[in-house]
Parts: sequence; structure tokens; C-alpha cells
Amino acid sequence: MERWRLLVSDGVGGGEGLAFDEALMAGYARGAPPRPPTLRLYTYRSHVALIGRYQHLEAEVDLAACRRIGTDVNRRPTGGGAIVMGAGQLGVAVVTRAPAAERPKELLERYSAGIVAGLAELGIEARFRGKNDLEVGGRKIAGLGVYLDGNGALLFHSSVLADLDVEFMLQVLRIPAAKLGDKAVSAVRERVTTVAAEAGGGWVGAALREEVAIGFAKALGLELTEEDPQPAEVAGAERLVAEKYSTDAWLHQRSPQKDATATSVVKTPAGLVRCYVALSGDTIKSALFTGDFNELPAPLVRIEEALRWKRLERTELVGVATRAAVGDTGLGVPADVLVDAVLDAGARAVGARGAEAAPLRDGSCYFPEAQ
Repeated sequence: MERWRLLVSDGVGGGEGLAFDEALMAGYARGAPPRPPTLRLYTYRSHVALIGRYQHLEAEVDLAACRRIGTDVNRRPTGGGAIVMGAGQLGVAVVTRAPAAERPKELLERYSAGIVAGLAELGIEARFRGKNDLEVGGRKIAGLGVYLDGNGALLFHSSVLADLDVEFMLQVLRIPAAKLGDKAVSAVRERVTTVAAEAGGGWVGAALREEVAIGFAKALGLELTEEDPQPAEVAGAERLVAEKYSTDAWLHQRSPQKDATATSVVKTPAGLVRCYVALSGDTIKSALFTGDFNELPAPLVRIEEALRWKRLERTELVGVATRAAVGDTGLGVPADVLVDAVLDAGARAVGARGAEAAPLRDGSCYFPEAQ
């Protein structure tokens, strides 16, 4: 049975939490002495807004609201969308030597299996979805990320939602769902779930630690030994906070091209449906369908997920949307009708960007910006 070391901590700051994960990687660089992988299970101080490695800070986070409320802000070394971390979420990090032959998706699936097994301890059936999510019944319960540095070390990141204050998230993240007025909270909850919602009762991130540790041990065949961090790791984290995670150069990075956003409307037997699209270049960063639904059709959620990170090319989009719908969009129209709405919104977004009229805000990984 392989032995891993287990590190735990609670209430860490944004820069400190990210810096410590990166500091751990130094022990797994090429040429470093062999050592067991590290599993770190921790929580952030409520609250921290964390954006993905390649996102625009001002586009994803309401900095004025964060200053007013006292919310910390930082940028992860891993990709993905903006998230809120605090006592209600469990941070999961795996740090080890990067394997030579495995692709990032294979690594995400392998290490997320520990979280899936941990949730199963609570009777929650989660599964890997799309590019970097875990879902339960079609709703996201954890985000995943992986980062391989130039020295041969690997960092797997996850945020597991024990609970989520949706109203707070809508205040600090620039999520276009907020423009849906009294439907904003329900729009989020139709796409996101939590351990508290699935298992009942009050849950915080720290309370999940034991189940997730058990899940990793079972899924990966491990023996976990809880240890204290080494002095060199603590010193490395402190140096990274000072030299990287507290600097404007790190926090205010921008991707080369602004995201562009727009909307379109399509008439279906289920009523009018509005499509919100956000583009990164000519690639769909996110797509969101809203309407006067009594219940959001499950195929629609699958289509939203399938369209992410696909180029604005009709043949490909029709193919992925049709496969995701499994023959039924839930709206009484075929998948290609929804794809045409996405293409229409995409064309508007491209035109707005060309006219230098694209808004600065581009939305989170769940919700593109609404115009």
C-alpha cells in the first residue's frame, strides 16, 4: 500500500493558501530525492475570491464590493473560473512528481476519484463531468484544476462545496445571473449543488475532511499519515507570498484578448429562451440558456457544458450539442436550433468586440455576462 502524507489547516488567507500549495511543489522537482506524495485538505478564511490563472481580475470580481465587505482576492496557478472560498468549502490539493505519459484530463480523473469516493461515504453519487468538474445529478459540486510546473512537479486543485452562500457570491463575483433579478439565486442553484443540499444538515468544509481523506485512501489504495509541514516548505510559502501572491504583477495579469459577450433569443414550444454567450477569442467560454421554466431541463444543462471551450463552428457545435441532448433538448426543438442561437449571440459578441464595445465583465465559469 502506497503511503502519502496528509497536511491539514484551516482559516488560511488567499495568498497564503495558494503560496503553500506552490511551495510544496519544490520538493517534487526533477532531481529532488524521492518522497511520498502530499494530500493537503484545508479551508480558507471567509471569504476569499479566487480567479483562474488566465482570467481578467476586474472582469471576474467586483473589487469595490470585495473591499467594502472585506473579501480577500487572489489568482490561482491553475486554470478555470472564478470561485469563492471560505469555511463552507474544502480545498483539496495533491502535490507529487508529474508523471511523464499522462494527459491533464487523465490526472484530473485519477485524483478526483478520491473526492468522488469521499462523497460516496455520505451517500452522494458524484461523477467526473466535462473538462474539469464533478457533478451530482447534473449540478456542479466541485471544480478541478491541474498545474504542471517547469521543474517536473504536479499540483492538483479542487474546491468541494460543503455549502455555498449564493447571495454572497452574487455580490462579489461578476456573475451575469445577478442581472436576472429575483431569478438569480435560482439560476445558480439549478446548476450548482452542495453537500448540505444533497446530504442534509449543516456542513462546513472542515467537516468533510475525514470523508475525503477516507475517499482518497480507498480510491487510490493509500495509507495517509498526518504530518506537520517542513520548515523549508513554510519558508518557501512565506517567500512566495511576498514575491508573487501579494504583487500586482501576479494579481492583475490579463489575457491577451478581452472576452466578448452578447445574447440572443429563440422561440420554442416551451416558451422564449434567451442565450447568453461569452467568447474568448473565437472560442465559447460559456453559454447559458434561461427562460420561464418550471424546472431547468437536464439536457439543457448538458448542452451548456458540452459547448464550453468549443470554437464557433456550426458543424462541430451541432454535433456536440446533439450528443449531449441524447435526442431531446427538453424544449421541443432540436439541438441545432439552440446552436443557431449560440452562433447568433456569438456573431453579436464578435461584432461588439470589433467595435471596441465589449464590456469589461465577462462572467464566471458558470454564467457568461448578460447584455
